Amino acid sequence: MEYYAHIEGTRTQTIKEHLEGTARLAGEFAGAFGKSDWGYCCGLLHDVGKYSKAFQRRVHGEDIRVDHSTAGVQLCMEKGGLYEIMSYCIAGHHAGLPDQGGSSDAGDMPTLMGRRRKKIEDYQAYKEDIQIPELHSLPFEAAKAKNKDFSLSVFIRMLYSCLVDADFLDTEQFMTAGQTAREGGEEMEILLAKLEAYTAGWREVKEPDNVNGRRTEILNHCLTCGEMGKGIFRLTVPTGGGKTVASLAFALRHAVKQGMKRIIYVIPYTSIIEQNAGVFREILGDENVLENHSNIDYEGKEELKPFQLAAENWDKPVVVTTNVQFFESLFSNKSSRCRKLHNIVNSVIIFDEAQMLPFDFLKPCTAMMEELVERYGSSIVLCTATQPALTSFFREDAAFTELCPRVEEQFRFFERVTYNNLDTLTEENLAERLKGEFQTLCIVNTKKRAQALYEAVKGEGVYHLSTAMYPKHRKRVLETIRKRLYEGKRCVLISTSLVEAGVDLDFETVYRQLAGVDSIIQAAGRCNREGKRSPEDSKVFVFRFEGWETVPGQRQQIDVAKPMFDKYEDIASLECIEEYFEALYHLKGEGLDKKKIMAEFKAGGYHFAKAAKAFKLIEGDTKTIYIPANEEAVSLLQRMKEEKCTRSEMRRASQYCVQVYKREFEKLYGMGMVRAVSENIEDSYELVKKEQYTEELGLKLEVELGTAQFL
Repeated sequence: MEYYAHIEGTRTQTIKEHLEGTARLAGEFAGAFGKSDWGYCCGLLHDVGKYSKAFQRRVHGEDIRVDHSTAGVQLCMEKGGLYEIMSYCIAGHHAGLPDQGGSSDAGDMPTLMGRRRKKIEDYQAYKEDIQIPELHSLPFEAAKAKNKDFSLSVFIRMLYSCLVDADFLDTEQFMTAGQTAREGGEEMEILLAKLEAYTAGWREVKEPDNVNGRRTEILNHCLTCGEMGKGIFRLTVPTGGGKTVASLAFALRHAVKQGMKRIIYVIPYTSIIEQNAGVFREILGDENVLENHSNIDYEGKEELKPFQLAAENWDKPVVVTTNVQFFESLFSNKSSRCRKLHNIVNSVIIFDEAQMLPFDFLKPCTAMMEELVERYGSSIVLCTATQPALTSFFREDAAFTELCPRVEEQFRFFERVTYNNLDTLTEENLAERLKGEFQTLCIVNTKKRAQALYEAVKGEGVYHLSTAMYPKHRKRVLETIRKRLYEGKRCVLISTSLVEAGVDLDFETVYRQLAGVDSIIQAAGRCNREGKRSPEDSKVFVFRFEGWETVPGQRQQIDVAKPMFDKYEDIASLECIEEYFEALYHLKGEGLDKKKIMAEFKAGGYHFAKAAKAFKLIEGDTKTIYIPANEEAVSLLQRMKEEKCTRSEMRRASQYCVQVYKREFEKLYGMGMVRAVSENIEDSYELVKKEQYTEELGLKLEVELGTAQFL
């Protein structure tokens, strides 16, 4: 009797063909971290449950449900020893990595222990085709592991990634008859040659005392350091020092020298991603750069099919993604998010704006970073002008190598501004000052404050920007602001912190409400950005408002920053930045693992599903309000109501959405200004009182009492 894994029309794939094909691929993927025997074995055993008669009826078209994953779990449990480790992967290759569960779990429980007790169809026919391979290695050297349980949990994730990607790819190969449209991109040597050709003219600039000369010095030093062995690196470059191209130069030279296969840029904001990815495409070519984040859409166009496929498993030489996508994938338990993980192995991983690593998850994030360096052949670069003090989160013998030459001297050379502490102001005082400014940026800590301040200052050349405006609206306002600044017209921008990092704006002066030291320095990067004015004429004013203001997630940063102004003449000094982060991390303490993620991986039970549910970098205490701003928005809204939206349309729809905190939402909802889009779309609402959204302010967050509508 032939046992089939897949049937497509008149074509068939036997279970043996599928298992051996998956095993070969999984073994190849796991070979990147020295565990090809584990990958091969896992691939060979994952679908042995398809040898049941019930599954064969199903594959021939009978409409029945058959659990084919549990057989491999029970087989591994019977084999015992190391094989029990891979039972997590086999159990989860469709449903997701499970929690271990307890000894009392019944067979209907989704845990690993539940699977062990589950009654399943007879699958013993596998013995005619498949022999269980021997494992020839341990997951890792336990003696060298700082946290053995966490290390083992990461090993299971990596093995799981190898399995699910191999399973997808082998199935895809069969279903498409080999016509997959996948394109991997060019080799690292070719990309390095492109970078060297692109920067050839720059690298010949020898004058050490002008901006181009300094940028060249940093770039050349990064290329030289690229010859070094793998490890943890810092690139501490002041604003204007050319860190984007310099970090790419290091990564490419390092990847070629060390035989590494991929460069991954991890960036906190999508606004910076689009900007940096554009630079990388210009240097390396479109076909070599994959963006993977919520705002990018590769669906619907045949010429983008290779990118859509590459986004599934990051099979491109340069990947640009977000902190959210990167870390939530590494702590996910779902096959769709985990299949890319094995392609992080043997990569150069650059954390741009490294000070933006998530505080509430800093301990699990740094533990994962250390695993990637120590056991999965990766190098890490922490790239920023405000370097976080992360040394204490790594092993005592971990070496951090600085890639920027003469760091302190570079910071002195690239000084663009003079800091002035205004101490306490009233909103009226600040408004009067802003009315007298010509080209200035004022950043405050809350959306409500930004809207109120704009109302007090508004006039010719005055603009407001915050996340109370939907993304397309913000982009439109930013284009107007850039144009006015370029043309030398009056431009006063009142904004929240969304313009602080990576947004290319150049104002004469900046006002920044007291926040974390890194936020203040990032805001200062929007002042005299091009260095056309003297630091003395380019002032950054730091101020506080009278009274106490609730700033979500910022209270401790503000408290730690306050005394720094008294202690340091220059808060942008490297010493001040390091002391600020050390003090902040000490104050946060256990809050650096707010959801106790590390505790989910202890001897006696690993909880992959529970950890994945808890590991969310963006808290879910917000509601989405859809703004029917134009014909496209109205059309997309109607598609959502009819529940006909494709994934591509949902991404387009997100460009018309505003996120609001629960307290703000309740006021809007209570006044009848918003209503649910659909019963089946959770936490998503449409704005029905259109005058509550204006071109100047976006969604007005102050709600007047007595304006309720009966709908």
